[in-house]
Amino acid sequence: MNRQSWDIVVVGGGPAGMAAATSAAERGVSVLLIDDNSGLGGQIWRGEEANPSVREAQEWSKRLKSSTVEVLRGFRVFDQLRPGVILAESADGMREIGYSRLILCTGARERFLPFPGWTLPNVMGAGGLQALVKAGMPIREKRVVVAGTGPLLLPVAAYLKRHGARVKLIAEQASRSSLLRFGNALVGQPEKLVQALKIFSALIGVPYRTGCRPVEVKGDDRLRSIVLLCKGRRFEIECDYLACGFHLVPNLELALLLGCQIESGVVAVNEMQQTSVANIYCAGEPTGVGGVNLAIIEGQIAGFAATRQTGKAQRLLPARARDHKFARALSEAFAVSPELKQLARPGTLVCRCEDVAFDRLAQCRNWREAKLYTRCGMGPCQGRVCGAATEFLFGWSTESVRPPVFEARVESLMAKEVSEPEVRV
Repeated sequence: MNRQSWDIVVVGGGPAGMAAATSAAERGVSVLLIDDNSGLGGQIWRGEEANPSVREAQEWSKRLKSSTVEVLRGFRVFDQLRPGVILAESADGMREIGYSRLILCTGARERFLPFPGWTLPNVMGAGGLQALVKAGMPIREKRVVVAGTGPLLLPVAAYLKRHGARVKLIAEQASRSSLLRFGNALVGQPEKLVQALKIFSALIGVPYRTGCRPVEVKGDDRLRSIVLLCKGRRFEIECDYLACGFHLVPNLELALLLGCQIESGVVAVNEMQQTSVANIYCAGEPTGVGGVNLAIIEGQIAGFAATRQTGKAQRLLPARARDHKFARALSEAFAVSPELKQLARPGTLVCRCEDVAFDRLAQCRNWREAKLYTRCGMGPCQGRVCGAATEFLFGWSTESVRPPVFEARVESLMAKEVSEPEVRV
């Protein structure tokens, strides 16, 4: 791959990114797809590229392979050299990547909320535990509790059970009435209804409690048991793993770095998925968490629009409107309860990287002050975990970013300085 510049560059190889790159390539232009993993598919289709078992993953993997899209694997975009040129780093070095138009499909991550014991070994994100099992971690006969909120909990529990885990409980913090309203939204979505029924059938025999949330993890060197609160009653379950997550948080760092406008916690786009910055488009979870179908549709629209295939893009607008309605129902049903703000105790860690406890943060007035006085958000994750937590706990805004948006080697940062043209006065 000797090319240094492409007509279209897509960042993120999940469903939205695969759809965007494939759709753009139909125009006959040069397209590059960048992903920081060795395999495409993102979290939702992790491990599906080599031997797809999910119909949609199989379809888009086949379409991508038969297209002219070039794929750059194991590269993470960490900075912008100048408008039209981004910098990406891999284990082997750094590359400058030029583009005429850029499509951001950077996905989302799990939201973690602090409660006593949540930093003990074997307490993991729901998607994180699933990813480890997909990578080969043994789970057979291990006792697992899946807790938190969001549609991710059920498929994760089904996956773990299918691979031999003893799923002791699924604890969903949303109320039963909220989930019933969400179920009504599925009536107009036959495909999603069928998917939901398949997941529930795979979980027959697994207790599923609504209005139920974790309040404490007990253990010494690792998790031993979890205490849950369900409708005013506390109870304790012994387990080997806790898979816990409170819905998803869009990955906005690159969009913020490039100057894209953020509204209500997501990237603002027009009907063609174009951001506030010329020649930059965005699709999938960064524009709002709405499921894999919406991500694929938005990716297609972005790919078509970025390559002036306007007619093809417009034909997808009704389908996107339908899935936007579903996304709104999803957001309402799995809204995190304000009661979860009471879980953290004074000594409960909020920032794991810098060992910053809740009581120290409670003395600060905003995110900037917290960073200055406690170093919250200054560690390796750069606020990706504690930022979402403090936004929920204290209402702090963390929508600012400085390069590099990911950790980068010193030689890559030095190479950037060398690459920048000299400014003469």
